[in-house]
Amino acid sequence: MTELYLMITVSDRNQARRFMAFYREHGITVALITFGRGTTTSEILDSFGLEAAEKAVIFAFLTGTEWKDVRHGLQKQLRIDIPGSGIAFIVPVSSIGGKKQLQFLTEGRGFEKGEESVLKGTKYELLVVIANQGYSDMVMDAAREANAAGGTVIHAKGTGSEKAEKFLGVSIAAEKEMIFLVTRQEGKNAIMRAIMDKAGLSSKAGSIVFSLPVTETAGMRLIEEE
Repeated sequence: MTELYLMITVSDRNQARRFMAFYREHGITVALITFGRGTTTSEILDSFGLEAAEKAVIFAFLTGTEWKDVRHGLQKQLRIDIPGSGIAFIVPVSSIGGKKQLQFLTEGRGFEKGEESVLKGTKYELLVVIANQGYSDMVMDAAREANAAGGTVIHAKGTGSEKAEKFLGVSIAAEKEMIFLVTRQEGKNAIMRAIMDKAGLSSKAGSIVFSLPVTETAGMRLIEEE
């Protein structure tokens, strides 16, 4: 995989629509949005007479070339560099579980899959699964059969593309669950294949799976010793 990134945007919840509209202007309409809460210290909030902010977290895919244009727009149009406006960053994608899933996530924007990218010395990968709500157990059962450890489930809302749904036969505009699993790099392909085969697009889970490189870990010692 070359030059494909997962872009993560964190903003105040009331600014989420503004960011989503901006991304749509740049042709990025397949995304997932979830919500959280800011953790600024109470001393800072009190000094400004503010309350802890509800946050929106937006996940979307784009190429390195697209990111340069999007970053410029975020700075010039949305003034993201002003403190409190939000933050956006990108993480390189290592692999995606199948050509159809790649086409869906990139909305058929002409991105071609190249060789899988692996950071030098990386021992682990973060597998991210996007599944229909209520089917995280199906995903985890499939992953465990391929020797995956536990995962973490986050509820999210899809913002799908009609074009992707029409031509690829799948929709992301619904309630979703994102499952995060950290696994050894050498065991990643088997787990991704198990999820695709038993909880993939043709199943009720309708899962899409991709992986991100993990450069360092803590808390994996017992797994390493096994």
